[in-house]
Amino acid sequence: MKNLFYAAVVPVFWCVCVAAECQELQYYTSPAGYEPVQVESPSDDAAVRNIILMIGDGMGLEQISCAWVANRGKLNVDNMPVTGISRTYSADRLVTDSAAGGTALSCGSKTDNGHVGVAPDGTELVSVFTKARAAGKLTGVVTTCRLNDATPAAFCCHNPDRDEAEAIVADYLDCGVDYIAGGGLRYWQGREDGRDIIKEMAAKGYGTALSWSALDGIDSLPVVAVLADLELPEASERGDLYRDMVAKGIGMLSRESGDAGFVMMLEGSCIDDWCHAGNIGKAVEEMLDFDRTLGDVLEWAAADGHTLVVVTADHATGALTLQDGNLAEGRVGVAFGNDGHNGIAVPYYVFGPGSSRFGGILENSELGALIASFIE
Repeated sequence: MKNLFYAAVVPVFWCVCVAAECQELQYYTSPAGYEPVQVESPSDDAAVRNIILMIGDGMGLEQISCAWVANRGKLNVDNMPVTGISRTYSADRLVTDSAAGGTALSCGSKTDNGHVGVAPDGTELVSVFTKARAAGKLTGVVTTCRLNDATPAAFCCHNPDRDEAEAIVADYLDCGVDYIAGGGLRYWQGREDGRDIIKEMAAKGYGTALSWSALDGIDSLPVVAVLADLELPEASERGDLYRDMVAKGIGMLSRESGDAGFVMMLEGSCIDDWCHAGNIGKAVEEMLDFDRTLGDVLEWAAADGHTLVVVTADHATGALTLQDGNLAEGRVGVAFGNDGHNGIAVPYYVFGPGSSRFGGILENSELGALIASFIE
């Protein structure tokens, strides 16, 4: 019997140990922490005039946990009084991609992987932005990646193939979104089809900017700003660029929308990219920049009193595990299990009027539909 035990169990144990040794821990220490804002959520009974949805692409609870340790045990997301869980599977896969995940949040409907703003059969879906415009609200999108990437495209465009970059960018001409800011200039100018979508947007009445200084100088909507050839510079190099883009958009949309209000989607896109690359340091830096931006949003929303803020993810990336570290030093020790997405549910957080209607476990499509239900 003893020999049978060793024959059956020891090889398995050895394989597990070898696999564990192959996943060497990767360490990162944040050079300096920051103090989160301290705000209280406005009255739950106040009217919801504005909605700001923040999506951390690839941001599961594991990424949030790493950022929390890196910032010495404190984050701006801690201010949000309501927390729940969102299941992310798509219409055709257990493990979603950003196209299907983004579409579920933007349109309140699950779709197949690769589809942006369309149902599994290719029928165009109605996004929260379309509903907002029909109600007289202004809309805006800000992303750290290419504007043709899956998540922003799911809110602004319609295409059954997320990789049709030039076609998706051309869709922005008819999207009606008032404030558009991100990267991906190579798909707007110098295109294979010879079109200059920046000039075409200007012909439709948009102010256009290809640099932060140009965007900062624009004082009326609509506006499109494409500030990088592909993604924006990584978090450690871009300074406050993303925060400034967000603040500029909130300021313009709130001023010009008046009592009608606005709806915005703000994406921290490159959390996902660096988790795909297995680089915990750069992923955490993106997380912390996203959280600092959230702090700006929460301060503005708390002062406004009529803004619903929801933070969530389209999926988690990297099969990341936090296995070691030091809270006082801001050091994390992690292992990546793969370089892709996973099917584990992600958290969502809510702040502002209407928060009590959230909480518990929701399908990502149910979360998207619930957010859109505040538009009247």
